[in-house]
Amino acid sequence: MKLCNGIHQIRIDFQVTPQVKRYVYVYLIESKYCYLIDTGVAGSETILAEYMKSIGRDLSEIKGIFLTHAHPDHIGGAARLKELTGCRIYASSGEQRWIEDIDLQYQERPIPNFYQLTGNSSVQVDRVLHDGDIIQLEEQLHLEAISTSGHSQDDFSFFLQEKEAVFTGDAIPVPEDIPIYINSDKSIESLKRLAELSVPLFCPAWDQAYVGQAGRQVIERAVEFIQMLEQNMADLQQEYPGASEYTHLLCEKIGRPELKQHPLFQRTVRSHMHTQKAV
Repeated sequence: MKLCNGIHQIRIDFQVTPQVKRYVYVYLIESKYCYLIDTGVAGSETILAEYMKSIGRDLSEIKGIFLTHAHPDHIGGAARLKELTGCRIYASSGEQRWIEDIDLQYQERPIPNFYQLTGNSSVQVDRVLHDGDIIQLEEQLHLEAISTSGHSQDDFSFFLQEKEAVFTGDAIPVPEDIPIYINSDKSIESLKRLAELSVPLFCPAWDQAYVGQAGRQVIERAVEFIQMLEQNMADLQQEYPGASEYTHLLCEKIGRPELKQHPLFQRTVRSHMHTQKAV
């Protein structure tokens, strides 16, 4: 779907398990050449090629892939796309080791169907990015790397300066969906940083794109949701200081019983437990 001149949102559907279906949005930046923000899961090159053909472009025109973080639904197609196009891969230093060694990622962060989602393929990062780096894609096209960690260890968002659009990966939790992050404090810091950007277009990976104030309102709701979880965790730890099933207790307390068995939401709960212990 074309969002505006030169920016396209492409949906990649995938199965986490036979019972759990998810999707992720990949963004195509179209100029003299083409650039991707994330790649989706293994096999996504077919969907991307079909979409590019529909707008009169070709997969071979992709010159760069910018990975917001290392999770399988964002890097799964990277190795194959690099093989097909010869493009360069850009990612943060903190996510590099997981991108270049998927066995290490699985060891440290196992999820169902991991190797199918990644295509059992690691990929070499050609340029390691740091907060504030500005990459000149073309003469009049610049992409700024912005550290927005919390969902993963070293997530980055990317600000396309000439188009005034920011690609946020999974940095913005969707309150109605499954909130997934490993550090609640850093997630809130990242959300506040995104909210301060004067941009008219927010492009998240697991939600629709938002224009202007609507994007800032989504960010505000996400901050409130994380703070609500944190307060409920604090209350639980006072009431049940020796409890080991905080996920179940929290899901009942906030009225979201469907999250009890979700392994990634359990990581979210643990991030709040660590915060409370630190206090």
